[in-house]
Amino acid sequence: MSMNKDVLAALKDIGVPVRFQNYTGSADTYITFFTYLDKPEQHADDAELITGHYVQVDVWSKGDYTDLVNTVHEKMLTAGFRKLNFYDLYEQDLGIYHKAMRFFKEVL
Repeated sequence: MSMNKDVLAALKDIGVPVRFQNYTGSADTYITFFTYLDKPEQHADDAELITGHYVQVDVWSKGDYTDLVNTVHEKMLTAGFRKLNFYDLYEQDLGIYHKAMRFFKEVL
């Protein structure tokens, strides 16, 4: 299964639109995501045994997104991702709050 499918499966019943990289709809609250790094995490006999997938999930909202962020966090952990770091941002040009959430998942 691809990382995109893993993220979409984890967030399928979140209650807001979830899109890979770009959202073009009209909802005030939505989620985008992308993989920002794939790299070997373990080798043996010159072969890659484990790949690390580093994924960013971005929550965008015109209002308070605290409950949604907590739900995303729980669902990603349940799907086997580990939390790396989260950032609170405000996109002045768009007038929207933005929570950048970075996760890691290893795949054999």
